[in-house]
Amino acid sequence: MANGFLLSRAKATCVSVKRAMCHIRIGWLCWAVLSCVLVQTPVARAQSIEEAFSGSLTEMPSGNLSVSGAFYVPVYSSVAMSNGKLRADFAVTLSIHNASETRPLVLRRIAYFDTRGKMVQNYLKGPVALKPFGTIEVFVPTTDVRGGTGANFVVDWAASAEIAEPVVEALMFGDLGSAHYGFVSQARPIRVVP
Repeated sequence: MANGFLLSRAKATCVSVKRAMCHIRIGWLCWAVLSCVLVQTPVARAQSIEEAFSGSLTEMPSGNLSVSGAFYVPVYSSVAMSNGKLRADFAVTLSIHNASETRPLVLRRIAYFDTRGKMVQNYLKGPVALKPFGTIEVFVPTTDVRGGTGANFVVDWAASAEIAEPVVEALMFGDLGSAHYGFVSQARPIRVVP
């Protein structure tokens, strides 16, 4: 009886040791694979608007840019929920559409501001010309909460002659638990009021 007890106990110990060794091997294997992925994966470089939307851009119009305007676009990279106890973070896509069928639209500035009014990022290196009916976008990922609950964009535009007013709007999309939220914010022309 004692031999049977010792034998079953030895088998149980052997099985436990084998399981532990298997877990150690799996742990080392996972660590090795993760190390290879982290070491060999190059860091992705964010593309500029000029690179990402080169097909939507055209040559700058010659002559004087006699028509100009600006848009203010309220966006929300974060929204307070449940009496301020929860925060939902949103990805933001700002879309700028040239509504003219015949004239290029010059974009002078696409600037992103935070809740305090401090500029977070300027998305243009210099002015660019958007083809007729062309569109460009700026994307702010969910993880980028620099803008906060009162973030906004300012888009300055110009043209060489009379042109259809550009269409500018932002789409916010995010989730909280299993619920998904999406909403659109339309740009408002910046006008001086007496």
